[in-house]
Amino acid sequence: MAYSFVMTGGGTGGHVFPALAVARVLRERGHKLLFIGTRAGMEARLVPEAGYEIEFVRTGSLKRVSVRQRLQTAWQLPLGIGAASGLLRRFGAQAVFSTGGYVAGPVMIASILRRVPLIVMEPNAIPGFANRRVGRRVYRALVGFEQTRKWFPTGRSEVTGLPVRPEFFDVQPKRPGAFTVLITGGSRGAHTLNRAARESWPLVRAGNAPIRIVHQTGAAEHEELAREFAAAGLEGEVIPFIQNMPEAFAAADLIVGRAGAGAVNEIAAAGMASVLVPLPFAADDHQRRNAEAFVQAGAARMVLDAEMNGDRLFREIDQLRRGPGELEQMRARVRQFAKPGAAERAADVLEEAASGGASRVP
Repeated sequence: MAYSFVMTGGGTGGHVFPALAVARVLRERGHKLLFIGTRAGMEARLVPEAGYEIEFVRTGSLKRVSVRQRLQTAWQLPLGIGAASGLLRRFGAQAVFSTGGYVAGPVMIASILRRVPLIVMEPNAIPGFANRRVGRRVYRALVGFEQTRKWFPTGRSEVTGLPVRPEFFDVQPKRPGAFTVLITGGSRGAHTLNRAARESWPLVRAGNAPIRIVHQTGAAEHEELAREFAAAGLEGEVIPFIQNMPEAFAAADLIVGRAGAGAVNEIAAAGMASVLVPLPFAADDHQRRNAEAFVQAGAARMVLDAEMNGDRLFREIDQLRRGPGELEQMRARVRQFAKPGAAERAADVLEEAASGGASRVP
């Protein structure tokens, strides 16, 4: 039987890609799908490119923003809830799946008001603000850590891990060649990593090391960095956004990046060695907690944001290049964090909710 599901979550690729992974499974099973997002988020481009229908609502952040932005968001919230409620009604939504981000708030509230089963994905040790607020009203919370379950009612959570595109699990070891470093601060880039990379280029050149650099900068700083990288005369490329990240992983020996849930789950699925640089302003410092879990298992290195500069970046890369044994150890140990089947399990829960969950919505 075909059901109608609404998917929401966006702003960054870390919210969008897990939703797309679940959507792929649902589409293969013959269900109808509608995404709800914002025009300013990555979902506005990534969702249509993947072949899904998307509608937009207006909303914003309430955390770490100016008073003016908070007031604007507070004014927009009832409008966003109303718009989302109308979309759920017109689409005939039988369950809603949320991966977080600003847009998720009004859609989750609308689903609760309309008594449509709500399934949330919470991959961090401490749930985000929105999921903490609606936690008692969810049909099911799919979480990344056992300790996260205490934030949700007994019997309405399970540890599944974060849905990761199946291509990451299929990444094969890189072929011999120049030592390739993939630097990525996420879909929007990271200023700290962009600055450290720029500062490291003279050191790479002076060391005459066989290092190839592939750097996803985000759109904001790309033009300037690409121009300077070309002038540095190094092997590699600087690009604003990598469309096929599994392919980029397959061509890399080492990943340097943030430690968001999406990033670390992709690294684990692909069995990659990494240097993690947690975002210092992440809610509840969850990125540092993610990175520490990897480091304690010998599955990654960690450099704090305040300590990351060109010299430190070059030293981390060069030490690992010269010590292949540690790279192999990371690759072997990181796979313990991989959780295949998360997308399929999320799809199972959505089908379960749609087939009879409406009568059990709290």
